[in-house]
Amino acid sequence: MDSGQIIVAKEGGEVTKVTSEIIKIKNKEGKEHEYRLEKFARSNQGTSFNQRPIVHVGDKVKVGDVIADSSATDDGELALGQNLLVAFMSWGGSNFEDAIIISNRLVKDHALSSIHIEQYSIEVRDTKLGPELLTRDIPNVSEEALANLDESGIIRIGAEVKAGDILVGKILPKGETELSSEEKLLRAIFGEKAKDVRDSSLRLPHGEQGKVVDVRFFSKENGDELPSGVYQMVEVSVAQLRKISIGDKLAGRHGNKGVISTILSEEDMPFLPDGRPVDIILNPLGVISRMNIGQILETHLGLAASAGGYKIASPAFEGLTIEEIHRRLEENNLPADGKIQLFDGRTGEPFARKSTVGIMYILKLHHLVDDKMHTRSVGPYSMITQQPLGGKAQFGGQRFGEMEVWALEAYGAAHMLQEMLTIKSDDVVGRSKTYESIIKGEPIQKPLIPEAFNVMVKELQSLGLNVELLAAKISAPEEEEVVETSAAPHPVEDQIEEDIQLDEVEEDLDKTLTEIAAQQAEEDIVSEEVVEE
Repeated sequence: MDSGQIIVAKEGGEVTKVTSEIIKIKNKEGKEHEYRLEKFARSNQGTSFNQRPIVHVGDKVKVGDVIADSSATDDGELALGQNLLVAFMSWGGSNFEDAIIISNRLVKDHALSSIHIEQYSIEVRDTKLGPELLTRDIPNVSEEALANLDESGIIRIGAEVKAGDILVGKILPKGETELSSEEKLLRAIFGEKAKDVRDSSLRLPHGEQGKVVDVRFFSKENGDELPSGVYQMVEVSVAQLRKISIGDKLAGRHGNKGVISTILSEEDMPFLPDGRPVDIILNPLGVISRMNIGQILETHLGLAASAGGYKIASPAFEGLTIEEIHRRLEENNLPADGKIQLFDGRTGEPFARKSTVGIMYILKLHHLVDDKMHTRSVGPYSMITQQPLGGKAQFGGQRFGEMEVWALEAYGAAHMLQEMLTIKSDDVVGRSKTYESIIKGEPIQKPLIPEAFNVMVKELQSLGLNVELLAAKISAPEEEEVVETSAAPHPVEDQIEEDIQLDEVEEDLDKTLTEIAAQQAEEDIVSEEVVEE
């Protein structure tokens, strides 16, 4: 079955033309066949699918010969990884718990680099206030930000872009009701010159960067099929070269996966007696408990094949025996046990014991740290719970669930726990006051009631239960006024304030009664003493 990854010759003949996009082959009858190569197409996983010719002008080809490779093949054979020199040894604890140490050579030579392509699209619609418009004339945007846009506001192919850069400029009409007082003033001064339009351009999302490799324009005028209400659409493809980095995930053929913990310079890596530094250091403890001994046999056989300069096909259940692997190692003047004395790259001293060294096939998995790494300081909140949204796509916060709460409880971290569940989450008034205190350099005040409590009260009330908060000891300081928020007023908080005021009145009354009783008791004692005399 043809996967479509490679291109094979449909007819024999002579190659007459080769470019990065076209291969032409002339058959015996003098007829030319043209083969078009796929350039920077996007796969379903967002990786780059790019075909490259492996024939030259003048080459003779037969029917079925491979004439073009893709990103995942080499000479027509599946090639998803790299053959790398590995050593099984511990190295200062840096490869503890399946962590992997790699050499900087892999970064420098792009041995494990990959190209990823993301597509971003924008639709142009007819709205009630008027049609949206693709343009370079965007309000309140500097000329520098528009440098790579053409007259239609579409970015040029080849432009380097970073997060927040405009990919497609678009404006939409603004209704009269949306005008602020400042905009009304500007309109009164400049008349219609202060255009009543709003910027709704397509921008590169936060955390992304790369190079524009393709731009596609669709229009109903050109006969393209578009959703109802949409009369234009633009798709921009941005390619990104991702070098291997700390936090990326690697794996072998035997389920032996791990995350890169350290990238060492070539001179610091352990090296062989002939001076060659190893590419990867794996932990031997990752083999024993899992019993995937195949990776050790692969390492030994890879070492023998590399030294002998030949390839070995070793199918499952029909591979070479251990005795055959020993024999091949000895044939190439290598120790039969596959262990070699390594030297410390930092000191030049030999290690205490010999290590298993060899060639292993290493694959880069699609679990990249760039896709997972995320930070947030201030961001969007959920309308109902008033808690931060979740996920990198929503620029959300880190979830602090039940089990994390238990962990802080176990440590007795009371203050941190209170912050996590109130001002860092859904205490609407408290977080505003905290922000204000930080800006002013004042001490942070005590947290108030979380919004989750108010939601619970509302849900109970919706069930027909008359839930009221009768007493509470939480109150905002009297001398500071509460910061106004966009959240709706809370009857529960009003009830708390009323209850607190009632409690204060009751306390004053109790104090007064106590003082009167004490004074009366003193007078009784004095009168008794007078009577006795």
